[in-house]
Amino acid sequence: MNESPQHIHLSGICGTAMASLAGLLQLKGHRITGSDKAAYPPMSDLLHSLGIQIVEPFAEENLDPRPDLVVIGNALSRGNPEVERVLDERIPFTSMAALLHDEFLKGHEPLVVAGTHGKTTTTSMLAWIYQTAARENPALEPSFLIGGVAENFGSSFQLRPTRPFIVEGDEYDTAFFDKGPKFHHYFPDGLILTHVEFDHADIYANLDAVKTAFKRLVNLVPRRGLIVAYDASANVTDCIEKAFSRVERYGFSASADWQLRNLRYESGGDAQKTMRWEVWRSGSLWAELSMRMAGEHNALNATAAAALAFGQGIGKDAIVEAMATFKSVKRRLEVRAEVGGVTVIEDFAHHPTAIRETLKALRAVYPSARLWAVLEPRSNTLRRKVLEAELVESLRMADRVVLAGVYQQQRIPDAERLHPEDVIRALNAAGTPAQLLEDADAIVAGIAPELAPGDVVAILSNGGFDGIYEKLPARLRARATEDNHSEGKKPA
Repeated sequence: MNESPQHIHLSGICGTAMASLAGLLQLKGHRITGSDKAAYPPMSDLLHSLGIQIVEPFAEENLDPRPDLVVIGNALSRGNPEVERVLDERIPFTSMAALLHDEFLKGHEPLVVAGTHGKTTTTSMLAWIYQTAARENPALEPSFLIGGVAENFGSSFQLRPTRPFIVEGDEYDTAFFDKGPKFHHYFPDGLILTHVEFDHADIYANLDAVKTAFKRLVNLVPRRGLIVAYDASANVTDCIEKAFSRVERYGFSASADWQLRNLRYESGGDAQKTMRWEVWRSGSLWAELSMRMAGEHNALNATAAAALAFGQGIGKDAIVEAMATFKSVKRRLEVRAEVGGVTVIEDFAHHPTAIRETLKALRAVYPSARLWAVLEPRSNTLRRKVLEAELVESLRMADRVVLAGVYQQQRIPDAERLHPEDVIRALNAAGTPAQLLEDADAIVAGIAPELAPGDVVAILSNGGFDGIYEKLPARLRARATEDNHSEGKKPA
């Protein structure tokens, strides 16, 4: 692309990677405009903070004045008015992944985090390790692009003139004109591979197709590179079998190169617990890590980040400090409100395994709580019935389950479509009380009167869920105010 400032329009700008790319391009001096079907936090908040206007909805006139380049998001396809105008007028266009490579990754050291689960959190952890190490060695300060807002940075992107560039590697397709995975554009020098499971049922026919995508990513790592891979997954083992680079495995097994032991929770000076565990390497204690996050899966994520960072020359002390000071990522086990003894938590649920690990983590942190799971089947996998049995099994970890209607259910072929009433029926038959409430308003109206002090409500969706993250706490506050008035007290 021309080195002089350009007018770049991002169609589908509210996607997590697209919004981050917009920020990176703005830092390089380009004028950024963007459009989307609808905007919702946290990416809409990020874009507004950058002064980037979001035009809604998609329309041909959004491309006036004519931009120098249009970045087309992977959610757009033929028939979209902006796509049609780009093709009719031959406006130069590209994809997010291709532009990221051409404009930012060339000349840097790409470190990519990939896998079905844990990408965003692990990428954020790795970036924070490098940022912490940069206090002693400024050359280690990283550039990064993350599919979520890392709370340590308050951002999903950063651009520095140094070599390390840390990227969340997404296996979803790149664009309507490039059906390969985004991460095939990134050419990693270092790679973390967390999990490989069947996902994205709208673009992958089966598990073998998913594994083929990851095998091709592994094949892009040079001989001098390093792959850090989870050791308790046969699918991961299959994907790294023909790697040309050095491979190190992490997990709980005695055969792992980076073994986790003695995972435990300790109470501190506040209500939040600290998770601690030992990391053993080559049969010897390497370090004890701690963090203010819950979940065995997050201990695994942190160990993977530590292993890759250490393999790239980051010192142990910086890694230990980074994990102890790591905050979290927006929409990952994020406490949204505590009202009247009820804790409302948001998590980005997109797959039955992710739901299971989230509920498992909450069980560990809130062992005596009545745990509610409120799920919107929104991802392209959860909207389909292909993993229905696994979904039921995951949701059984909750004490109460509420399902919303399937997001845009009519777009899923009937033979493939998840029918939430079947999930509800299976849960009730298994002894887990469950109900179907069609939308956010119905859910808030239905469950708010039943919530009691000590309850924990996990709201699970990979989208905006019609504002339920704000609506439920607001209703609980209104209830508390009403209770105070009825008792003759002033509102708190």
